[in-house]
Amino acid sequence: MTERHPRWVYGAGEEPDPRFSLANERTFLAWVRTALAVLAGAVALHSLGVPSSELLRTAVVVVLVLFAGLMCALSYLRWARVERAMRERAPLPSFGLGLWVTVAVVLVAVLLAVALAASPG
Repeated sequence: MTERHPRWVYGAGEEPDPRFSLANERTFLAWVRTALAVLAGAVALHSLGVPSSELLRTAVVVVLVLFAGLMCALSYLRWARVERAMRERAPLPSFGLGLWVTVAVVLVAVLLAVALAASPG
């Protein structure tokens, strides 16, 4: 059998039910799709010139791009922590990623609302 990576995940415990591992992978991929949607939103804002303030638009786009990258990295770590916990038959880790995504989306929405309300026209 070939060695699987990351070793710190697959080297622990014993194989869980494949259905649980596959569900964990689907959840990870859903987070990656969400990050891609955030990137698409950033590209759309930049392309459409919304909000009209160049400085504010650049700030929002940069924050969204960085947020999407961070979301991908954190979702990978969450996948690994959940997979390892299942292999060790340990309690699953807490779901902090959901809170951070919610806070970030609310902050960006408020920032865009303020920017759109303040823009001329």
